[in-house]
Amino acid sequence: MPVLSGAEAVMKKLESIMKGMGGGEVSVGFLEGATYPDGTSVAAVAFWNEFGHGGKFPAPPRSFFRSMIATESPGWSVKMAKLAKATNFDGPRVLAMMGDDIKGSLQQSINDFVYPPLSPSTIAAKGFDKPLIDTSHMLNSVDYEVKP
Repeated sequence: MPVLSGAEAVMKKLESIMKGMGGGEVSVGFLEGATYPDGTSVAAVAFWNEFGHGGKFPAPPRSFFRSMIATESPGWSVKMAKLAKATNFDGPRVLAMMGDDIKGSLQQSINDFVYPPLSPSTIAAKGFDKPLIDTSHMLNSVDYEVKP
């Protein structure tokens, strides 16, 4: 079996890059502690919008989060690799840049969302027909955090 010339040097370089990147994770969405002025959890409201809910004023699912993930996630590994190279493999910086990118995609998904439409009574109460946007509090609460 032929021996690959330089394989040991390549492995050392990959190990060095891996150590330089470090560990860590990025969370994107509606973070713990984000609330509406009345104390209602923004994450709970986002969940009710995403999956729908019954109750006094039932609403159908409006999958802004899952649709963003389905659309955007296939490109995340390529983006992350390009960012790693561009930042000289600065792991925390790469995660922050990815967090900011995904945050923007999630906010765009909320802004672009139109189906299913609001009911006529909701449109009358709000004065406009944009689903997921009322006060823009949920939209403005999208955030990310990087943890080591």
